[in-house]
Amino acid sequence: MSDKKGVIWDLLPYFPEFDGPQMRAFKVGLDRDIERLKTSSSELTVFSGETHDQWEALILIAEDVYSRLGHLSSYLGCLEAADAHNEAVSLSRAALVRQYAAFEKYEIDVLGVFKRAPKTVFDGFCERPNLEEIAYYLKRLRERARTTMSRKEEALASDLNVDGLSAWGRLYDKVTGKLEFDFITKNGQKERRPISQWRSLMSDPDRDIGRSAYEGGNRAWQQIEDVCAAALNAIAGTRLTLNTHRRVAHIMDRALFQAAIRRETLEAMYAAIFQNLDTARDILLVKARYFDRRGIWFFEREAPLPLPESTALGWRSATETVSSAFAAAYPGLAHYFRRMLKDRWVESEARSGKRPGAFCTGSSVIEEQRVFMTFNGTLGNVTTLAHEVGHAWHAHLLQGTRPFNRRYPMTLAETASIFAEHVLMDGLTRDPSIGEPQKLRLLDTELTDAAVFLLDITTRYTFEKTFYDERQKGEVSVSRLKTLMSEAQRTIYGEALLPDGADPYFWASKLHFYITDTTFYNFPYTFGYLLARSLIDRYHKEGQEFLPKYEAFLRLSGVDTVENVGKRALNVDFKNPAFWQTAIQSLKVPLEEYRRRIIDHIT
Repeated sequence: MSDKKGVIWDLLPYFPEFDGPQMRAFKVGLDRDIERLKTSSSELTVFSGETHDQWEALILIAEDVYSRLGHLSSYLGCLEAADAHNEAVSLSRAALVRQYAAFEKYEIDVLGVFKRAPKTVFDGFCERPNLEEIAYYLKRLRERARTTMSRKEEALASDLNVDGLSAWGRLYDKVTGKLEFDFITKNGQKERRPISQWRSLMSDPDRDIGRSAYEGGNRAWQQIEDVCAAALNAIAGTRLTLNTHRRVAHIMDRALFQAAIRRETLEAMYAAIFQNLDTARDILLVKARYFDRRGIWFFEREAPLPLPESTALGWRSATETVSSAFAAAYPGLAHYFRRMLKDRWVESEARSGKRPGAFCTGSSVIEEQRVFMTFNGTLGNVTTLAHEVGHAWHAHLLQGTRPFNRRYPMTLAETASIFAEHVLMDGLTRDPSIGEPQKLRLLDTELTDAAVFLLDITTRYTFEKTFYDERQKGEVSVSRLKTLMSEAQRTIYGEALLPDGADPYFWASKLHFYITDTTFYNFPYTFGYLLARSLIDRYHKEGQEFLPKYEAFLRLSGVDTVENVGKRALNVDFKNPAFWQTAIQSLKVPLEEYRRRIIDHIT
């Protein structure tokens, strides 16, 4: 394996081999216990003090099954992401969806009973010694039960999910995992590249390379635009139909429940963002001055300045950069990262057949995490690595806790990952060997990331809200999807986007729109970014003494609402727009330094 291409992970701790004796026995045992759950839950229809022992036994079995389902899901997800052409793995993923559907039958029974249970009886059940640790999970089930259909209808919806909602998501993953595009090199040669390299090439410091990748990639996305539109319409349509039958008033109600935040919190955050869009836009306008332009094209929103030292990194130098930066600011995180490298918990090789994007996954059965990405030698890849390792560290801190207490929401998951990005930047800026030219490069990275979280992700949020409003009235055509996306980009980016700078196919190329188990897979990133920015500011003020508070915050992430976790661990009020306003305004100091350095550089 060359240093440039990256490494391949070790998945043997999951199972010695795919579809081998151990994996088959594991699946048989899982099927057996899911059937036990379904039978017991369907027969146990009375919820009272006399039946609490039986209900407790049922919940404890379900917790074990949930952990094992997560183990198998993590393993198959790793295999399919690394090789989209493996049909046997894809079939196993489809079978896993059926297992989850069967598990949901147990949940449907539980939801129905919890929905009818008197509050005093339910509260007493949650206080039992074996259950009090997971009381928050049980109360979340009861809250979810308020918007459920009849048992038969929920069972049907679960069955249809296998070949409906989830199938559309799997189709998108399969089609895009095999997608390739034509890239014209600087020498005028046409090369066929896997779509997993597209984002990195668009973000190349050389804007000619970025434009060539963008144009070639969008020609490829155009070839599958009808498939993407069908998948997006089907996913949204299914959600909206189910919400109608479940009496969910608005699509955002489900998204807020999954994010474990209140509407007031989301509104407070976006009130601060929309009041301060000019700060984020100014980042890109300052960057555009470097090129003697009045704005940027959307495709280059993540691209760094083409500074002399913006050369391709090798995998070894990239990991050493992350390790050293972590060690300077957060020794515990650095030690864990070195273990991940030593035990080969990271997959980063650049090759065809890999799905685009990056993720972290893990298993409470083996108490290990895995990070997936495609390394193409950019500083953005280094940031992505730090981001995913932040997720892994979050999961690691919950090692030994109850499986049901590891169901933390995306809002707090993204806080952990983005905090790791901030730690990376903090460690790099502390490096005494960093010279003046490199400081501009680090500032460029810090502020480009800020613009992405405040503008790019707000664009996604704006697009999705408009799209769902229109989808409520019927299917949305390809041409309309392109219009909605372009309009969202122009609305949010404003004058920072060149007149011809919109990317009309971003609705097709952004994987997050096609993730079927999470509604509105976007605003949690902005939430996490701003919260992480606030946390790194506290770290700067309090030093190493802050890190135990931060870890306590993460350990609470699966046992309470986001608002309560913030109050308990950090004494902050997320419903107050001033909290978010302060985080955004903290960008003004680095922005002014960025402006000064760019002016000095070009004059």
